[in-house]
Amino acid sequence: MTNPGVCSSEVDPLKGEEEDVGESGIGGPTSSTKKGVCGGGLRLSRLSGWRTAAFLLALFLCLTIVFAFSFILPCPTRPQYLVTWNHTLPAAAAYDFLAVEHANKDKIKDIIFIYKSNEGSKNTTCEDEGLSSPCMFVLAVDGTDGEMIWECPLNFDLQWAQCGLDRVDEKSTECLLAHTNTLTFISTHDGKVLWQQSSSPGVGAVAPALGVSDLNGDGTNDIALLTPQHDQMKLVFLSGKTGLQLGSEVEVIAEVSSSHMLHKTAGEAQYLLLQTASGLYAEGLWNLVAKANLDKPLKKDPKWEKRRNGTGPIMIYNSSSLLQVSRAVGTGVPSLLLITDQEDQDQPKGTITELLDGDSLTSLWKANTSTLLSQPSFGHFNKDGIPDVVIEDDAGNATKRVVILDGKTGGVLWEVRLLALPHTPAPSSVLTIQSYSVFMLWGETLTNQTGSGMEQRFSYLLHPSYSNLLLQRSSPVEHIIAFKATLLERGRHASYLLLTGPYASEGVEPEGAGSVVLTKRKLKSDVLDSTVLSVSGPVTQDNVEHVKEAFNRLRFSD
Repeated sequence: MTNPGVCSSEVDPLKGEEEDVGESGIGGPTSSTKKGVCGGGLRLSRLSGWRTAAFLLALFLCLTIVFAFSFILPCPTRPQYLVTWNHTLPAAAAYDFLAVEHANKDKIKDIIFIYKSNEGSKNTTCEDEGLSSPCMFVLAVDGTDGEMIWECPLNFDLQWAQCGLDRVDEKSTECLLAHTNTLTFISTHDGKVLWQQSSSPGVGAVAPALGVSDLNGDGTNDIALLTPQHDQMKLVFLSGKTGLQLGSEVEVIAEVSSSHMLHKTAGEAQYLLLQTASGLYAEGLWNLVAKANLDKPLKKDPKWEKRRNGTGPIMIYNSSSLLQVSRAVGTGVPSLLLITDQEDQDQPKGTITELLDGDSLTSLWKANTSTLLSQPSFGHFNKDGIPDVVIEDDAGNATKRVVILDGKTGGVLWEVRLLALPHTPAPSSVLTIQSYSVFMLWGETLTNQTGSGMEQRFSYLLHPSYSNLLLQRSSPVEHIIAFKATLLERGRHASYLLLTGPYASEGVEPEGAGSVVLTKRKLKSDVLDSTVLSVSGPVTQDNVEHVKEAFNRLRFSD
């Protein structure tokens, strides 16, 4: 007996056909209902089959396209770099200048430095280039392997050089050099001279040059240069495209400034900061552009303008003992770090380190220090997101105290004493994705070998999570001209660069001067061969293994 809930064609196809014929002859309602149910099931079955076929066809087409394009358009490969390399220039002397910029089209940054010689890397002499001998060469070296990318010969002597103009929010892709009463603007991508001016009012300017927005509407950002003239500072704007003067020369302040920088407030207004013998002043870029008779409206900050007394520049910090001004770049508006002499007669002789809020100009904290031996640097010792301050303090008896001050409170976070000798680089740091920095320090020590004193030089790596330990690596005794710890690739490739050899600014001539050597080392490559030293507490084998493993696990951030 047939189950009425099951289509007869599913049980026995032949029998189903016979029943359909017989029932259709009778014309009963039950027969038509069964036929409709069975026909609907067949239609659903066919539809499901078409859907499956369409899905498989689409999947096949997608896989075909993926495999085809994987051969036609292969995934880009990262450039392979050497862990360490040297670029040597015989019979040369180098200047204290080291820039890290993109000079070719790979993703790894390259190194630009300047040296003086009778002959360049391409075996071309100064006379071949129509220059007097010796001359100077601007050289770009590939960050991957240390090979030369381009070289640009110029007349020496070098007054100053700057790659990446100080634009506050971005850097340019050119280098500006002041040399032999000439301004030369070079492209970092190919080393070609974009323009050269020997009679411009900016020839006698002092560094740094300031990058400003397009003032003349030619589509190229322009340049501001400050020049000391008769006990006052004057400013001139130059076209970034031609080097020609824009507008008229402007008097900025009736004093000579020892340093200057461009600063942006929270309201996006740009102000020129000038350190003079009487303190720290500010002048709005909007006002300087207007005085130069250039039709370019720029923003002004109402809070800063309220501090202006009359028509002169704004007094930011009134002190005749101001020694240094630095910009602490972190989150938000950069803070201003001031170093002043101790004026209180009741306090020990030394200096005061003070941090100012970069927008309200209020004092955030002060810390007493002795004589500083180098320009302060910045890094993140803790994870509060505020840059901490690294200073080298004179501790007496040819020793120095390397101190890390809390950027939030000014309190001492960490310190160590090292032997201080000339030509020792200042501390540097590289940020990690864990929101703290790895610090690199330099020091000197004296060891006795075969009964005689022999000077040695050491570099040190500091991991904030293991602050009671230092990784020490011995370095050859060389005259270090320039040093920089940085990332050569976005988010990775943490390395440090050393430029060693004769110092051109000391009047050293290339003949018989020795060799200039640019060295790149990957930061982690020093970990394996380093000795673990104790800052406080004993050193155990577990400590050695843990701190080295911690360095090897580090991932870096921009």
